[in-house]
Amino acid sequence: MFIPATVEECSDLGWKELDVILITGDAYIDSSYCGVAVIGKYLIKNGYKVAIISQPTLNNSDDILRFGNPKLFWGVTAGAMDSMVSNYTALKKKRKNDDLTAGGINNKRPDRATIKYVNLIKQFGEKNIPIIIGGIEASLRRLAHYDYWDNKIRRSILLDSKADILVYGEGEKTILEIANTLKNNRNNENFTTENIKNIRGICYLTNDTKPLLYADYEQLPSFEEVANDKKYFIKMFNIFYQNNSPQNAVGLIQKFGNRYVVQNPPNYYLENEELDEVYNLDFENAVHPIHRKCGTVKGFETTQLSITTHRGCFGECNFCSIAIHQGRKIRSRSEKSIIIEARKMTNSKRFKGNINDLGGATANMYKMECENQNKFGSCKNKRCMFPTVCKSRNIKHLQHLKLIKEVLKIPKIKKVFINSGLRYDLIQFDKKFGYEYLDFIVSNCVSGQMKIAPEHTENKVLEAMAKPKSDLKKFHNDFMKISKKANKKQFLTYYLIAWHPDCTAKDMEAMKKYFSKEMKILPEQIQVFTPTPSTFSTLMYYTKKHFKTNENIFVQALG
Repeated sequence: MFIPATVEECSDLGWKELDVILITGDAYIDSSYCGVAVIGKYLIKNGYKVAIISQPTLNNSDDILRFGNPKLFWGVTAGAMDSMVSNYTALKKKRKNDDLTAGGINNKRPDRATIKYVNLIKQFGEKNIPIIIGGIEASLRRLAHYDYWDNKIRRSILLDSKADILVYGEGEKTILEIANTLKNNRNNENFTTENIKNIRGICYLTNDTKPLLYADYEQLPSFEEVANDKKYFIKMFNIFYQNNSPQNAVGLIQKFGNRYVVQNPPNYYLENEELDEVYNLDFENAVHPIHRKCGTVKGFETTQLSITTHRGCFGECNFCSIAIHQGRKIRSRSEKSIIIEARKMTNSKRFKGNINDLGGATANMYKMECENQNKFGSCKNKRCMFPTVCKSRNIKHLQHLKLIKEVLKIPKIKKVFINSGLRYDLIQFDKKFGYEYLDFIVSNCVSGQMKIAPEHTENKVLEAMAKPKSDLKKFHNDFMKISKKANKKQFLTYYLIAWHPDCTAKDMEAMKKYFSKEMKILPEQIQVFTPTPSTFSTLMYYTKKHFKTNENIFVQALG
């Protein structure tokens, strides 16, 4: 079933009051690719009555109070993307289109959506019901952060939104703990949100300095210090970045005026069995009917016949937020769980024999775990792939290759495509199975083009991105050789970034010459770097300092 999005749906279920109401800046897609749907379905499976309000109007109470008030809490997310990234280009031009809005017109998502939605609840809702914020926008703005659109250091979104609790990172376990705690204490007259402030994976505001006495909490430079001195901001960000692995992170505390934002240590990742449980929830894999009169949701078209195989990414590119939000540790679903989802997909009316994708943030990291990381957490001062691939990392493509072949055995499935990102440097590093994997993928899992993301060609820029050196020309030649052997006319699509910190006009010209001379093409998929909250690349953009050497670097002014 869909999570109720209308009063009629609640009535059909016999629900007269709700435990939780979720607010989102996206159209409601009942899919495992939609974070708010995952949270809602997970809570429902655990006995809670949940409804969703998608893209509420801001000028009255009609949308926000369509269900009344929840018994336990409001849950607010801006959606799958930071709302400022959704609404503006790298040059700060307003985007006309929104792939996660029905009809595709960018007219439903407000700027700084998390703040706007919390304010809407506070204006019209009951005052004593907790408001919990989460999702990528809240997660990456949980402490002091550089905001490209304001061109300044902004406060924690907890302060600017006045929400009660912020859930960061992978949210299922944390939000269920919050719901259980609130439910168990609902009839306690002395209960306040203080009772849930020992849960991992949350941030909260306090006037109390008590957490400063705890050995497992570290005080960051204050907001006033980081806003006025970039050296303090660099120090703060490095401590913040190093404390995102559940096994070895400490709690963090940052002072804002006479108040403190306390970030508890990250919650523990879902175990493989728990991950299977989440992805095998009863998703409709469809856009809720409430949106259909407005048109299609383009973002759903790319995921409706795709399957997530794992979470996390140890690639740790400096411009990417996955390490901070989803984590560096790979957590893979079981083959059985993925087969169950694939079989279910073949019964869909939309299924024509092809699975569009079988992957994750980086498709070919499936089951590439690290024993040291599993035991002790992610290394605080060492990266898995930069400047070279760590020898402790299990780089073998055999498990992903085996999975693809097993899915292809399912009746009705003709093709399995791999359309999520592939790290071609990992394929080259895997001397035992890499070429066998590439041969199978190129021969069987490419629909005319394969997407890879070298991002740049110049070593200086790649180093600023924290991407290891690799042989792009060799990969191109191997791809073309295999395609020819398979009697297929196929080509590579390259994702490239322009004007990343430490990238000059000379570097851009060198990249153009490289592709013209070595690849005989001029790439079209070139994206201008966008400084987004809480990444090392954004830190370099703001401070004009190299993340590794702290030396001055060139930074191209953008918007």
